[in-house]
Amino acid sequence: TGSSAASVAGSSIQRDAIRTAKSTTQLNEKMAEELGTPCEDECAMDSYPNMPPSVHPGVVTGQAMVDLLNHAKENGYAIPAVNCVSSSGINACLEAARKNDAPVIIQFSSGGSQFYGGKGLDNNNYQAAIAGAISGAFHVRTMAEQYGVPVILHTDHCAKKLLPWIDGLLAASERYYEKHGEPLFSSHMIDLSEEPIEENIDICKDYLARMSKVGILLEMELGITGGEEDGVDNTDVPLEDLYSKPEEIYQVYKELSPISDMFTVAAAFGNVHGVYSPGNVKLEPKILSRAQEYISEKLGDDAPADKKPVSFVFHGGSGSDLTDIRESLGYGVIKMNIDTDTQWSYWEGIKNFESKYHDYLQTQIGNPEGPDKPNKKYYDPRECMRSAETVTVDRLEQSFGDLRCQKILGLGEMGEATNVLESSVFGPRKGGLPV
Repeated sequence: TGSSAASVAGSSIQRDAIRTAKSTTQLNEKMAEELGTPCEDECAMDSYPNMPPSVHPGVVTGQAMVDLLNHAKENGYAIPAVNCVSSSGINACLEAARKNDAPVIIQFSSGGSQFYGGKGLDNNNYQAAIAGAISGAFHVRTMAEQYGVPVILHTDHCAKKLLPWIDGLLAASERYYEKHGEPLFSSHMIDLSEEPIEENIDICKDYLARMSKVGILLEMELGITGGEEDGVDNTDVPLEDLYSKPEEIYQVYKELSPISDMFTVAAAFGNVHGVYSPGNVKLEPKILSRAQEYISEKLGDDAPADKKPVSFVFHGGSGSDLTDIRESLGYGVIKMNIDTDTQWSYWEGIKNFESKYHDYLQTQIGNPEGPDKPNKKYYDPRECMRSAETVTVDRLEQSFGDLRCQKILGLGEMGEATNVLESSVFGPRKGGLPV
C-alpha cells in the first residue's frame, strides 16, 4: 500500500514454525488439475531453475513462502506487493511478474475486497469484503499457475474494527487447509498501531497462535503510517509517531517468537501513504539498520552471522526515492508495498485511451470517418481496460527494477501470446479468437 512502514521477521524466517503444520513443500495438486484447466509450459513446472525446489508456479504458502522470502533476503532483492481491486488489476500484476521473470505479492485491503465483491452488495459484518477477498483469492490461485509465476497472497492493513473481516478469511483458510493441506491465503496483516502497544501485542499473539497452526504468516505494525489510504486518515499524527524505536521492535520480537517465528512487524520509519512533493516526506531507512544492530546485540550468540536477524518490509513504496529504496534493501528489506503508483498507472492508461480516441467515444454511431460509422470497437470496455493494464505493466517493470527483482526465476523472456484477438482499434488479426 502507499504506507511506508517496515515489516520484520526472524532473519531466516524459521522453517520449524511451518513444519508444525501439515502444509507440504509442494502442492499436492495444482489448481489446474483440480479444475481441469489446461496447464502447459511454465504452468506445468514443479519448480524453477534458480529457486529453492519448494517454490512453484501459483500461490505459495507455508514452507514454500518461507523459502521464497529467505531467497530474497539472501540474494538482496525485494518482492513488489501490489494492492488489487479487480481481476484486471490482478492479471496486470501477473503479466508484469512473468515479463520480469520474478515472483510477486498480490494483496487486498478491506475496501478493495469489498469493491471486488461489488459495491452493490451489503457489507454488514463485512460479508462483502470477506466474499470479495475470497473470490479474488481463487482468481489469483487459478491464474497465477497459468502465468507460471509464484505469488504470495496477502491482505493489507486490518485495524481493530476490521478484525471480523480477517476472522472470516481465516475461517475460509482453515476450511481450505482441511481439504488441501495448505491455507487459502499466504499471509495477513493486522494493524493495531493506533492501540496501546500492550493491547497490540496481546491481540497479535492470539492471532499468531491461530495462524501458525495452518502455516499463515502474520504481519503486524508498530508506529503509525502517515497520510491517507482506504478510509484511514493519519495526516495529522504527531511526527514522533511516524518513527519506531528498536526497543519496541525487540519487544514484539521477544513476545511473539515463543509462539511462532511466522510473523513480521511493520515498523514506521517516516513513511506516508500516497505521493507527495519532494521534501515533504522524510524517510529514515537507517532506523532499520539500528533495529538490526539492537536486536543482534540482544540475541548475542544466537544472532545470525550477517547481523541481520530480521527481515523488513517496506510499506508504501509509491513515490519513494530510489536512493531510499536501495538503501533499505541493504538493511534486509524483502518486500515493498505499492498502491498509489499503480492506481495512477491504471487510470493513466484509461485517460490516454480516451484522449487518443475522444472523437470516437462520444456516441455509438458517428465519428470523424463519417456520420454512419459505428464506434463499438472503441467503447468496448476491453479496449480501455487493456490500455490500463499495459500502462500498469510498464509501471510495475520500474518497481521490479528498483527492487532488483528481475531475472529471478530463471525462465527467460516471456513469449508472445498466440491465438489472441488483437485490439479492434489497432486492427484485428485474421484467425483470432471471436469476440
